[in-house]
Amino acid sequence: MYSIVDNTSNTLSKVMNIHQHAGKKLPSQDFLNQHTVSNPVIFHGVGVHSGKAVCMIVHPAAVDHGIIFERTDIEDQPNRIRANWQMVSTTNMCTTISNSSGVSVATVEHIIAALYGTGITNALITIDGPEVPIMDGCSEEFCKGILETNIIRQAKRRHSLKISETVRVENENGWAQLSPHDTNLFSVKFIPTDRYEGLTQEQFQQFSYHEDDFTTLISRARTFGFYEDAQKLWAAGLAKGASLDNTVVIHKGAVMNEDGLRYNDELVRHKLLDAIGDMALAEYVLIGHYEACNPGHTLNYQLLKKYFETITTS
Repeated sequence: MYSIVDNTSNTLSKVMNIHQHAGKKLPSQDFLNQHTVSNPVIFHGVGVHSGKAVCMIVHPAAVDHGIIFERTDIEDQPNRIRANWQMVSTTNMCTTISNSSGVSVATVEHIIAALYGTGITNALITIDGPEVPIMDGCSEEFCKGILETNIIRQAKRRHSLKISETVRVENENGWAQLSPHDTNLFSVKFIPTDRYEGLTQEQFQQFSYHEDDFTTLISRARTFGFYEDAQKLWAAGLAKGASLDNTVVIHKGAVMNEDGLRYNDELVRHKLLDAIGDMALAEYVLIGHYEACNPGHTLNYQLLKKYFETITTS
């Protein structure tokens, strides 16, 4: 659930405006400019792990502000956390960022992916709990709320880095790499294990901001998992907010959700959604090719860490 705070004076656009876009994908030529929202966008939902209600508001912000979370439920210590890969504290089941005081926000990847996919580079995100609301398990509601505002193109280019050599990381589940390419391109392969019991075959999906529409191609792909794993998490007091309303649940080679999958290849599209959100924590447009097979939050973090270590020492 989301709502837009009305701003009839439109002061922000008068002060910061170069151009406005409402309710649509940004033109590809605008991708290299910084952008913010014209009005605060309010999202209500529950945390997938705590099961507790949470209110999150995406506010306009000035040029070079970046994406910053502010925990409004914490007042006795620093409560702001920059959405940057160096702030990543855990990657177990989701991406969590924390500041030096240990104040954290979990499951940031879906809102960060939505901001990237709609071109938003500057926003203050206030949140009254430790988790981003899971909504329906993807980025669709976030995109809808953001695109319902006037998106403000700001008078400065985005910061970018050109990938000059291949950087690769691997683990027992898969691999991920960044390699030179003339545009910003994501390619993800998903190879199912025996646990999927024939539900799906190998899947592949790509996303290019210059050619594709994130809202239609990627944003609706939901998080997924196995019924047996959910049972164990619930028994351990975890995943209290997870349900068929926000998760594709797989059991004995079949999807338990009444309406089934939104796309035949929804699983790889969600892997791609997560990768876009995780890699956006670079805070740069990475001009290059992200390629991965069975990626996860840990691999994505390790890839960013290795890449920035590489360019720091070169």
